[in-house]
Amino acid sequence: MTTKLSLKRLTLLALPLAAVAGVSTAASADEWTPTRSIEFIAPANPGGGWDTLVRTTSRVIQQEGLADQNFAAINVPGGGGAVAWAQIARDSGNPHKLFATSPPIILVPLAGTSRHDHNDFTPIARLITDYSIVLVRDDSDYGDLNELFAAIEENPGLSIGGGSAPGSMDHISIAGLASAAGLNAAEVNYIPFSGGGEAMTSLMGGHVEAVITGAGEASGQLGAGSELRALGVSAPERMGGVLADIPTYQEQDIDYTFDIWRGVMGAPDMPAEAVAYYEDLFARMQETEGWQDARDQLGWLDAYQSSEAFGEFLDAQKELFSEVLSELGLLGD
Repeated sequence: MTTKLSLKRLTLLALPLAAVAGVSTAASADEWTPTRSIEFIAPANPGGGWDTLVRTTSRVIQQEGLADQNFAAINVPGGGGAVAWAQIARDSGNPHKLFATSPPIILVPLAGTSRHDHNDFTPIARLITDYSIVLVRDDSDYGDLNELFAAIEENPGLSIGGGSAPGSMDHISIAGLASAAGLNAAEVNYIPFSGGGEAMTSLMGGHVEAVITGAGEASGQLGAGSELRALGVSAPERMGGVLADIPTYQEQDIDYTFDIWRGVMGAPDMPAEAVAYYEDLFARMQETEGWQDARDQLGWLDAYQSSEAFGEFLDAQKELFSEVLSELGLLGD
């Protein structure tokens, strides 16, 4: 099946690239510092991957004393990120506005549901790699992924929720997984929610059969006494912490992995000296004990890229995802 082969390629451009993490921005960063609080936007409701990244980085920066100004976490949900992007796009040149980003900045515009894409904003830095995780209610009859997909094959109406728009990250992730498991990826009954937190709430309420979301954002909902149970994680090998007992897809004879890169972008046409300041800030943040503790607890992997390298990476991701959405029939006009 051609869809399966191409979807498996999604991991090739999203691997952590420690070799490109080198940054020489300290001298330039000294030329500019924020003069007021920084608006740090999560383009979704609380509880999702963008929200987790924004609040975690803001907390670490404050606790480690890395910036004189506060990073104010702001949630702007809607349209799989499109509502926030439209607001940010109108604030060209503002050096005090940042937002969390991940594959939807590529996927949502390609699907035709946002007129703004990554080229309309300023890349700051890629920070981490996360993974997808499939969750069911703790009282679910499904013991593993193969049992879930067998039920879906028998009853295609069974729904799987996710925290991103149709054709966006969670949808692509579950479509690729279903394809690798032998199903028709285009027929997966995917239900979009405005963030992973809302998707998990819907799962607990019995409104969907399963949820696919980021492993990092789900980690706080798992463990002793949890109402949720994980069937599998998209990492190439088992993760740590509360996720250590969750089998990978490959352990369940489904040859598929999926990486979720996450990073930071700024308003359009952000001054170069402000970009240099933030590049340096996030590079220093990743060296702190506070960041490393939070990263490990959330199951993230450091995958830093500077502004220039991140921009080139985004261009390559657009080319790759264009092929995948076209094969799924989800590429917008």
